[in-house]
Amino acid sequence: MKPAHLLLLFFAGALPAFAQDAQSAATPPLLTRWAKDVKPAAPWPEYPRPLLTRPDWMSLNGQWQFEEIRPGPPPRGRDLSGKVLVPYPVEAPLSGVGRHLERVWYRRTFEVPAAWKGRRVMLRFEAVNWEAGVYLNGKLVGTHKGGYDPFSFDVTDNLQDGANELLVGAINNADWGEQPRGKQANYPEGTSHKASTGIWQSVWLEPVPAAHIENLLVTPDVDTATVTFKVEAAGAEGDTAQVEVFDGAQRVGVASGVANTNLRVAVPNAKLWSPEQPFLYDVKITLLHDGKAVDSAGSYCALRKVSLGFDDKNRQRILLNGQFIFQVGVLDQGYWPDGIYTAPTDEALRFDIETAKKLGFNAIRKRAKIEPQRWYYWADKLGVLVWQDMPGGGNSSPKGKRQFETELRRLIETRRSHPSIIQWVLFNEGWGQFDTSRLTQMVKTLDPTRLVTSSSGSNDGGVGDIVDAHHSPNPEARVPEATRASVCGDFGGLGLIVPDHFQAEKPSGPVFNDAALLARHYDKALLQAWKLKDEPGASGVIYMQLTDVEAEANGLLTYDRAVQKIADERVVKANRGEAQVAALQILVPTAKDGPAEWKYTTETPGENWAAPDFDDAQWQSGPSGFGSKETGARTEWKTPDIWLRRVIELPADLKTPLFLVQHDEDFEVYVNGVLAAQAKGYRPDYGEFSLAPEARAALRPGKNLLAVHGHNKDSAQFIDVGLGQIE
Repeated sequence: MKPAHLLLLFFAGALPAFAQDAQSAATPPLLTRWAKDVKPAAPWPEYPRPLLTRPDWMSLNGQWQFEEIRPGPPPRGRDLSGKVLVPYPVEAPLSGVGRHLERVWYRRTFEVPAAWKGRRVMLRFEAVNWEAGVYLNGKLVGTHKGGYDPFSFDVTDNLQDGANELLVGAINNADWGEQPRGKQANYPEGTSHKASTGIWQSVWLEPVPAAHIENLLVTPDVDTATVTFKVEAAGAEGDTAQVEVFDGAQRVGVASGVANTNLRVAVPNAKLWSPEQPFLYDVKITLLHDGKAVDSAGSYCALRKVSLGFDDKNRQRILLNGQFIFQVGVLDQGYWPDGIYTAPTDEALRFDIETAKKLGFNAIRKRAKIEPQRWYYWADKLGVLVWQDMPGGGNSSPKGKRQFETELRRLIETRRSHPSIIQWVLFNEGWGQFDTSRLTQMVKTLDPTRLVTSSSGSNDGGVGDIVDAHHSPNPEARVPEATRASVCGDFGGLGLIVPDHFQAEKPSGPVFNDAALLARHYDKALLQAWKLKDEPGASGVIYMQLTDVEAEANGLLTYDRAVQKIADERVVKANRGEAQVAALQILVPTAKDGPAEWKYTTETPGENWAAPDFDDAQWQSGPSGFGSKETGARTEWKTPDIWLRRVIELPADLKTPLFLVQHDEDFEVYVNGVLAAQAKGYRPDYGEFSLAPEARAALRPGKNLLAVHGHNKDSAQFIDVGLGQIE
């Protein structure tokens, strides 16, 4: 059976029911400040491939026709029923569609510039999620599986004079497909996020000569002050490739040799790349046939070295250019409320990296997503160390495992020339993990110049270069090993909801009720992080995370990047290990310190149940905490609601009081009948909660009435409340 028929059968399979995104339908979309800068006629006008640039090209971004795929042949020669703005995925508000579809057709027409006559025309896609079939003038020119890597087709022989019709069919089985998908889900909840179906990175046309440069692989060697280039060329058998390296206008090195072989360029007085001084050399590549230039392209490179080495206490450390730099990094998932997988503009993409740098981070862990090439360009140019994850997915079957391995190889092949990337992370917290030792060795063979974390956070198999622990909110790290450095690849997760900048029904994890408390606990977490540098000898830590994402409220910035939750100077000071945290004096101990007697009921009480003069004589009495047996509670509570009352004694010199609450799930706390604090979700440990101003005013020296209402929907439940003050 011909490939076209295979593709048609795949497209004509069982179709999901049409589903409008309920959250998007109920509320206006959350937009970033860059949404207003999106130009529908020319979104993302920048050249998409900074590592191999050409001046002659034509963007195909902009308004396309689209509709859901239905059984039948490709919709050639007719208008489609909808419109979509490329390159935003159909789920994104910026696409103009804003709803989830698993299978979509795209259609547009274009004309080839007359000046391109006599050259080959390449049709290039930076990324389509996840399977794509591409038709030009009714003929299938190619298919591709993989949601994160670029692909191209030579469409010269399919072109015609005048208008050309381009059709792209895309399928994204984000819930059930055997594919790397990161955190995408058709119907997300908790820590899963919206899918990004279809074209989500730039599409463009590019003329090239018959013999042309296809790719450039760059490998720096700091020890010898050289850079090795492999100019991968098509139709260039026996042709010569020349590589020139420039520092500004001055050429500092040149090498030439047979195309598709390694060329080594010496760089005298080399300027090394680092986060503090991210120096990039310009590169010019020329392809010559019989001494005559037939093709050329631009690029850039950097000299930097990533390695392991022992410190003065014989502990393995991660070294950059032979020096140990403690890496204080931030986790970044690369989601946007208006573009989902696609940043609204190139400036928005740059903003996230600039913000991380401004806040004092020298590293970014790119979790569960691979970014467009321009993101790595900005990381290279601005200077940040990148820990790049391989997105997890459906690795349960032999087919799924083969696809994961295929896309892992493509990740290395398509991103390995970016100097900012210093390590590859294969698996996160055991999700879809398989063949760990073999895949680690495969990656080390494909790219011996970088470090490899085989498994971040769990299921460590003793292989790779890094032993990586996860622990929140405060970080922990394992002792470095003889051949592996130690890091904490995920800690923090400190949440705060900013009204009007958070649209989920409830947060996916615990949140503070006060920005001052968030800052206090950020200080505590980063102080602990810097202690790990000395004991047990960690080389780096990654804070979770840079921005909120959908139901995740634990970003330093809101999802729309409009509000930064902690001031610059405080984050910078903490990230340098210079934070100072005031001690907490316990006034009313929690159940962790011993049982306290409370009056309680699981039946709805009277209206004024939280008031000091309410008669609770008929309520039961029991020791704290209250909950299900598996939580370690002393008094069993297994109904949806519980109401608690207790008289507490407070000193006359009350300073800044804080509630200490462990809750699963929601709660409200009252003092002397006034609502003092509340939160949704759960905390597996005791969180600190500020008192509302009116409740603070209601406190008095001596006896006070403390009342609590706990709620729960799941089987495991717990509630306990104490009180402290900042000294």
